[in-house]
Amino acid sequence: MTAGRILDRMPRPLDPLRSFKVKTGLLVVAALFFASLTFWVTARWPFRYALVLALLVSLAVTQILAHGMTSPLRSMTAAARAMATGDYSRRVRSTSRDEIGELARAFNQMAEDLEAADRYRRELIGNVSHELRTPISALQALLENVVDGVEEPDPARMRVALDQTERLGRLVAELLDLSRVEGGAVQLEREIFPVREFLDDVVRQSEDPRRVTVDVQPPHLRADADTARLHQVVANLVDNAFRHGPARTEVVVRARPDAGRVVLEVEDDGPGIAPGERSRVFERFTRGGSTDGGTGLGLAIARWAVDLHDGHIEVLDTAEGCCIRVSLPAA
Repeated sequence: MTAGRILDRMPRPLDPLRSFKVKTGLLVVAALFFASLTFWVTARWPFRYALVLALLVSLAVTQILAHGMTSPLRSMTAAARAMATGDYSRRVRSTSRDEIGELARAFNQMAEDLEAADRYRRELIGNVSHELRTPISALQALLENVVDGVEEPDPARMRVALDQTERLGRLVAELLDLSRVEGGAVQLEREIFPVREFLDDVVRQSEDPRRVTVDVQPPHLRADADTARLHQVVANLVDNAFRHGPARTEVVVRARPDAGRVVLEVEDDGPGIAPGERSRVFERFTRGGSTDGGTGLGLAIARWAVDLHDGHIEVLDTAEGCCIRVSLPAA
């Protein structure tokens, strides 16, 4: 253990005090008191020896008390230097209750935020690289085979190429949405609208409107939300239901008032989501074990859009299939 760490673990008798000014005053008083006490005890000594010993005792008391007062500042300096090299794991001992202690706690919170941001950046780069590599590799292999004459550019192979291109486009669009939401660039434009007409419009733009049933009770139910953001939420939920369900899955979209709020539910008859995965499906790049070619961003974007409305999104317990509920403020 280094000398610096040993000193940092020394007791700090002035930590309970809430004011740095009071600590400084007590430091001066303590130094004078112990210097005077030493000088009084050694009064029979030659004057110069008594004076030197009193000064040494005063310096020792000042060093002990002042070390605890300034130790957080030295720790913050060392941690800031470590951060400059990319190490965000350093923390400052913040037992003091004065202004420096508050600064140390704020510094620790900042370090935690920076560490989380750095970890998120690394994970995002890794996940995006992985997500882009798969469709690009498949598209490149297909086009190389066509160019080399190994395969014919028939409609089936062109359909595969188009699917991979659409997947790339979907990933880029969702990444842009994600960056806008996380960066706070998305501003809500709330309006009061009839829920039935809104859901009918979302369903008309879905993959297969004939397999979606809309149930709104009462029929005149109205909500207060940003229709563009909410359209994105419901469209993502319906799209997930189609992709995760069986070939001819039936999807039900319900809307009900509930305790001053509007509740939207999207239910399918697919395999459902395992209980252990339900809290993770709203995280970035999480597919809940699915390998259907989705990007793993749709539900994360849906969660952030719902959070912007001060709403709540969750996976409900169902006997079979999957049901995701969104709760929003009513009109």
